[in-house]
Amino acid sequence: MMPLAGELIVDLSTGRAGGYCGKLLVDAGADVVKVEPPAGDPLRRHAGGKPDVDSALFRHLAGSKRSVVTDIRSADDTANLIALLGVADGVIWSPGSEIAADPRFSPASIRAVAGEATVVSLSPFGLEGPWAGRPANEATLQAMCGGASQRGTLATPPLIVGGGLGDFETGLVGAVAYLLARARRVRDGGGELVDVSALEAECLTMVMYGATYASMAGVPMRSVRMTNLPGIHASRDGYVGFMVVTGQQWLDFAAMVERPDWVDDESLLKFQARGLRKAELLGTIDRWMGERTSEEIADLANAFRIPVAILGNGATVPEADHFVDQHWFEPHPGGDFVQPTVPYRFGGSATSRPLGTAPMLGEHTGSVQELIARRQSVAASVTESSTTTGARPLAGIRIIDFCNNWAGPIIAHVCGMFGADVIKVESAARPDPLRFNSIKPMSEDRFWEWSPLQHGPNTSKRGITLDMSSPRGRELALALIADADVVVENYSPRVMDNWGLTAGAVRAANPDAIFVRAPAYGLDGPWRDRVGYAQTIEMTAGLAWVTGTPETSPEIPNGPCDPIAGLHATFALLLALEHRRRSGEGMLLETPMVGGALGVAVEQVVEFSASGRLLERDGNRSTTAAPQGAYVCNDDDLPFDQGRWVMISVETDEQWCSLVGVLGAPAWASDSALLSVDHRRAQHDALDAGLSQWCSTRAADDIVDALLAVGVPAAKVLLANEQLGLEQLHARGWFSTLHHPVVGDVVHGGFPAVFSVGPTPAELHTAPPPLLGQHNREVLGGLLRLSDSDLATLEDDGVIGTRVRGGSAW
Repeated sequence: MMPLAGELIVDLSTGRAGGYCGKLLVDAGADVVKVEPPAGDPLRRHAGGKPDVDSALFRHLAGSKRSVVTDIRSADDTANLIALLGVADGVIWSPGSEIAADPRFSPASIRAVAGEATVVSLSPFGLEGPWAGRPANEATLQAMCGGASQRGTLATPPLIVGGGLGDFETGLVGAVAYLLARARRVRDGGGELVDVSALEAECLTMVMYGATYASMAGVPMRSVRMTNLPGIHASRDGYVGFMVVTGQQWLDFAAMVERPDWVDDESLLKFQARGLRKAELLGTIDRWMGERTSEEIADLANAFRIPVAILGNGATVPEADHFVDQHWFEPHPGGDFVQPTVPYRFGGSATSRPLGTAPMLGEHTGSVQELIARRQSVAASVTESSTTTGARPLAGIRIIDFCNNWAGPIIAHVCGMFGADVIKVESAARPDPLRFNSIKPMSEDRFWEWSPLQHGPNTSKRGITLDMSSPRGRELALALIADADVVVENYSPRVMDNWGLTAGAVRAANPDAIFVRAPAYGLDGPWRDRVGYAQTIEMTAGLAWVTGTPETSPEIPNGPCDPIAGLHATFALLLALEHRRRSGEGMLLETPMVGGALGVAVEQVVEFSASGRLLERDGNRSTTAAPQGAYVCNDDDLPFDQGRWVMISVETDEQWCSLVGVLGAPAWASDSALLSVDHRRAQHDALDAGLSQWCSTRAADDIVDALLAVGVPAAKVLLANEQLGLEQLHARGWFSTLHHPVVGDVVHGGFPAVFSVGPTPAELHTAPPPLLGQHNREVLGGLLRLSDSDLATLEDDGVIGTRVRGGSAW
C-alpha cells in the first residue's frame, strides 16, 4: 500500500528543485502530472545530454510521472490546465517557465481555482519581501547563506558545494512542507499556499545555525577558511577522508599513523590548533596515506573506530560493497543507467512505487480530459469539509526523541514546530554530545547549556534524562513509548540493541508506534556498525568528489548531509503517519543517513552510467553558467583575510550581454563568439582574469547592485553570522528570539516555508531548547504518574538528573 496512492499533484515547476520535490512524492504513490510548455522542461536538455535524447538526470527525476503539454497561447490548452488544477490535490510551482510567468498561473491565481489543493511554491527568496523576484541561482544563494565562506583555504576563493546540492535541498524542503500541509488538509479540509524560500533552505542546511551561534557568542563560529585536518588525502589508489571530531579520535588517528609524539602533544587535541600547524602535520599524513591502498587505510581506521570514508564518485559509488549488498541502486527501467532507490525502508504493508520510466514530452496530453472527468466524478460523490482551523498539522502526535547531534534531532524538531509533543531523552552521564560544543569553559557552571549548535535543532521540545544503561531507565523509556505515536533514534544500531530497545521490544510495548531508526549506513549490511558523520557520508556518496578545485584534493562540504538526512527521515515519517491513518499499522521505519545523500548526489551516478562522463570538481564553475566564480573586491568591509568576495553567475546569453554593458564593453569581453555559453566556458580563465581585475577596484555592494539591476545573479559572499543582516530574511520572519532560562535571549532561524494557514514564522518555535532534564517532573510525574518520592529515588540512584555527571566542577 503506497501512502500517497490516489493523490493527484500537478507539477508546474522546472529544474532540479521541482523535479526532486515531485520525485519524492511520486515515489510515495502520488500521481504527478508534469505540465510542460511545447519546448519541454529545460532539464530534458540538461548539460551533457544528447540533443535528441532526454538527459539522464531528467529521466531519473521524472520517472513514473505523466507529461502534458500546455501552450498558453491556446484557449483550449489553457482551459484544460485550469480544469486540471481545479481537480488536483496539490500543485508544485516554480518560476522560470512561460507557464509560470503567465499571471493566470501564479501561485495566488492557482489558489483561486484550486481551493482545496496544497500549492507549494519553490523560489529563490519566497513570494513576498523586498527580494522577491530578484535574480539568483545555486551559486549566489550558497554565497549569501554563508556556506561558501566555510570552504576552501587562504590559497583559494570561497567554494560552493558542487552537484546542484542547494536545488535538491530546496526540493526536499518542498516535499516535507507538502506533507505537513497535506496532513492538515486531510484532517481539517481546505487547501493552502506553502511558500518555500531556497535561501532559507540553504541557511538551514548549508551552515550549522550561524545566526544562533553569533547571537550567543557574539562572534562568528568560523571566520578563517581552513580544511579539516585530517581531511581528504590521496592514497595509493584514490582518496580517503576522515572526520576526527573528539579528542579520543585524534589520539587514535595519531596512533594509527604511527606518531606517538602527536599522542603526547595535548595541544593537537584541538581542531584549530591542528589547522595552525597544518604545514607541519600534512606532509607526514600524506606520506603515510600514499604508501597504502584506500581499502587498507579504511580497514585500519575502522578497527580504531575512526570515522573514515573512501571517496566515492559517479563511477565507484554504485559498486561499493555495502550499496550492492543492501540494493541501494537499481537499473533504470529504460536499461541505460543506474539510479538510487528511495531513501527509506518501510516495514509492514507500506510500499513505495517501483521506479518507473520518464514520460515522453506530451505523452499524456491526449488523456488529460479523461483524467479531469474521472476526478470530477469522484469529487461529486464525496462531501468534504473545508473548516480549516489553523491547528498545527501534527497536533496530537507524541514523539519520544532519543536522537543526538544534528541529523537526528532535526526530525523531531520539525515535527515539534508543527504541533507534535516531543520529549527529548538524554542521560546526565551521556547527554547529547552537541552540549559539549559549548562557548563556555567546562569549569563554568552549566557550561553544557551554552552550546549554540545544540540549541539550534532542539527548540519546541520537552527534555528529560534517563540512564538507559540501568534497568529502571529502560523500564521508564518503554513506559513512555507505550503511550507515544513515534519513537525516533539515530545511534549506530548496536546502541539501541544493547539497551534492549529493539524493533520487537518497541512493538511489544506499543504495536501502533512508528519506530524511526536513522543510523549512518542502515541496520544491516557490511557497513552496519561503521561510525558515520555528515562528512563521511558526503565523502562516501560523492558530494566531496565534486567540491573543490581541479588542482587540489576534493573538499568536504562539511555538514549539509546532516540536515539532508534529517529532512529525508522527516519526509518518510510523515508518509508512515499517513500509512497508519489509512491502515492502522505501526511500523519499523529505516531511514539511513546515506540514503538521503545518495538521493541528492544522484547526478554523478546517472550521468556516468548513461554516458561514461565522470563529473569532476571545478571550483565555483558550472556546466550551465559561464562565467561563474568568486572575485575579490576593493572593500573596507573585510570579514576575510583576503578581503570581501562577490559571487557572479551568468546563466544566459542575455545575462552575458547585460554584464558586458555594466563592464563598459572592454576588449576582453567583446568577442562575438562569447555570446555562446560553450565558448564562454572555453575562455573561462580569461574571463575570470578580466572580472577579477574589474572587481578589485570596486566595492562589493556597488558590484552587486549594478549587476542585479540588469538581471545578472550576483551576491556578496557572507559569513554565516551575516545572515542576521539580510533584509529578506527579516521581512519573511525567518528569525525568532527565544528566552532561554540560562543563556537569555537567543536568535533562531525557522523552517524554510511560510504556510498561509499558519503557524506564522513568529509562532513556529513553541519553546526554547530544554535544559538538561528540565521536564523530568512534568513528564515522569505527569505522564507516568511517578510520585515526588519516586522521582527523588530516581535522582539519588542516578537514573535521572539535571546536571552533567563526570567532574567536580559540573
